[in-house]
Amino acid sequence: MKVKLEYIWLDGYKPEPNLRSKIKVVDTLPKEISDVPAWGFDGSSTMQAEGFSSDCYLKPVRMYKKGNTNLVYVLCEVLNKDNKPHETNDRSKLGEEDTDFWIGFEQEYFIRSGHNKDILGFERSSNVEPQGKYYCGVGGQIVGRELSDEHLDYCLDLGINVEGTNAEVALGQWEYQIFSKGKLAAADDLWMSRYILHKLAEKRGYSIELHPKPIIWGEWNGSGLHTNFSSKKMREVGGESYFKSIFNAFETRQKLHIDEYGSDNHLRLTGKFETQSIDKFSWGVSDRGASIRVPKSVGETWKGYLEDRRPSSNANPYKVIGVIYDALTFADQLESTIHAMYEKVDTSKLREQFSGIISDEELLGEYREE
Repeated sequence: MKVKLEYIWLDGYKPEPNLRSKIKVVDTLPKEISDVPAWGFDGSSTMQAEGFSSDCYLKPVRMYKKGNTNLVYVLCEVLNKDNKPHETNDRSKLGEEDTDFWIGFEQEYFIRSGHNKDILGFERSSNVEPQGKYYCGVGGQIVGRELSDEHLDYCLDLGINVEGTNAEVALGQWEYQIFSKGKLAAADDLWMSRYILHKLAEKRGYSIELHPKPIIWGEWNGSGLHTNFSSKKMREVGGESYFKSIFNAFETRQKLHIDEYGSDNHLRLTGKFETQSIDKFSWGVSDRGASIRVPKSVGETWKGYLEDRRPSSNANPYKVIGVIYDALTFADQLESTIHAMYEKVDTSKLREQFSGIISDEELLGEYREE
C-alpha cells in the first residue's frame, strides 16, 4: 500500500510564520516518528535561506494519523544543513518536554468568504445585526458552522484533544478549545489544528483570518488565544502566597510577554471588549477584563490553573508557552526566596522591643510588608 506522508513546517516570515507542507509517497506506514525519514526543502522560497545556499531540512517530531487511511501528517522542525536548529525554529527553544505542565488553548478565528474578501456574513452589508446574538447562537444569523463542525471531527480523528467549540461573539467568528499535557505537545497540537482548519477552509473557497482585530470599525470583538496553564505545583500545592508570586512574576515581565503574544495585539487589547489595556497588568477572580483571569474555584482554594487572556489569535504558541513557562520558573524562585527570608525572622527579639504595642501576628505582618 502506498502511504502519503504530509510534511508540515513553519516558514521564516515575520512577525508570525506561515504553515507550509508537501507530500512524500512511501511504501510503508511508519509506526513511530523515528520511522519517518528526514526531508529537505528550498529555504530561499520560505524566507529561511539565501538562493546561493538554499537547502534546509525537515526533522519529523510528531505524527498524526488520519483514521484507517494511508495518510499521515508529519509535523517537523526546520534544521540548517549542519543539522542544528534553524533560527526560526522556535520549538527547539522550549527544551525538553514537561508532561506535568498542562496547557489549554482557546483559539478564536474569523472566517473570510475568500482570500482578502469580507468576513463571512458581512456580505449582507447593511443587514448585519450588531454584536450580541452570535455567541453560542443558532439560527439564520450564524454562518460557518459546517466548517467548525468538520474541523472538530477531523481533529478528533487525528487524536488532537479538542474539548469543545462554539460560535463566538462576532459574526463569522468561531472558537475551539484544545487541551494537552506537555509544553511541546500543546503547541504542536495547536499548530496542527490550525493547519487542518486552513485546509478545510481552502476546500470551501474560504480563508481563515487569525488577525486579532480584523474588524476595526463598530463595536466588534477581536480574536484571542486565551491560554490556560498549570504546573504540578499549582495544582497540588498551590497557596495564595504562591499564586501571588506568579502574579508578581507576570507583572514584572509585562512587556516581555506582550512582545511574544502576537502582532497588532494593541488593536485588540484596548481595555474594552473583555480585555485589559496592552500597557497594564491586572488579575482578578472571574474577571474577563483582567490580564490574568483567576477561575472562581481557584480563587476559593488557591489550587489549579490560570488563564492568560492577552495572547492574540495569531500568536505563535511556542513563544507563548516559552514566556509563561519561564515566568513560572521565576515565580518558584521568588517564592522560595521569600520563604527563606521569613524563616529567618526572629520574632522573640522583636517581641521584647515592642511587647504590649501590637500582637505577634501584626508585627510579623508589618515586617513582611517592609
